[in-house]
Amino acid sequence: MSQTPGQPLAGKRIVVTRPQAQAGGLCDAIAAAGGEALCIPVMSIDAVPVSDEFSALIDTLDQFHLAFFVSPNAAEHGVAAVRARRTWPASLAVATVGKGSERALHALGFEQVIAPETGFDSEAVLALPAFSAQAVTGKRIIIFRGNGGRDLLGDTLTRRGAAVSYAACYARRVPSEGATSLLAEADRMDALILTSSEGVSNLMTMLGAQMSRLARIPVFAPHPRICARATAAGFARVVETAPGDAGVVDGLARYFLGGCRNA
Repeated sequence: MSQTPGQPLAGKRIVVTRPQAQAGGLCDAIAAAGGEALCIPVMSIDAVPVSDEFSALIDTLDQFHLAFFVSPNAAEHGVAAVRARRTWPASLAVATVGKGSERALHALGFEQVIAPETGFDSEAVLALPAFSAQAVTGKRIIIFRGNGGRDLLGDTLTRRGAAVSYAACYARRVPSEGATSLLAEADRMDALILTSSEGVSNLMTMLGAQMSRLARIPVFAPHPRICARATAAGFARVVETAPGDAGVVDGLARYFLGGCRNA
């Protein structure tokens, strides 16, 4: 099927690997561009019981100056845990990175959200005036996140003089299902979207020696770090897109309208 400017992804079968709850917007955008989106998650997100340590942090939130949420999942699960125990302190500012997380916080009732206009990673957050050494020295900052995760933000803020605490409010896991579906699509999909470095690692865990079945599939990722991880995993064609759902879909459209095809 030929592509048209209004339907640049017509006839293209595209696998989205985000967790189901976060995949809807991207799948809808692909469909609007004429493509067929299949959600096969390479990461599952589960709420975790509120630990005594987390409860103590919630009880002392009035003593913090800034709350940072690393993702929409952190916003959803973190705010829910807090509100199940108490009201959100009016004096506690909120910050995040990425338009999806920003929208999630607005939907939860936060009108003022500190977030970078451009750049969608820890480096972009750290460049904001609100995260400068002058702004954070002597301040208490709580970071809502999943189990583990990248520590660049917290480590840098600590070096800049802030007192940083972590609140693990959800768990990221390798899905128990999905490998069979991915392999079934290996010869039919036109593109694979990976939106986190951890997702690449999970994909390798899920498929093991069968990873080579997907090596020829063009991979689209919205950050150079994810692209580097995908290349190291053995993908022959990795395309870096602009951030956000719109950036990913635009990258897909440019690729396919440019006449690229699977080998």
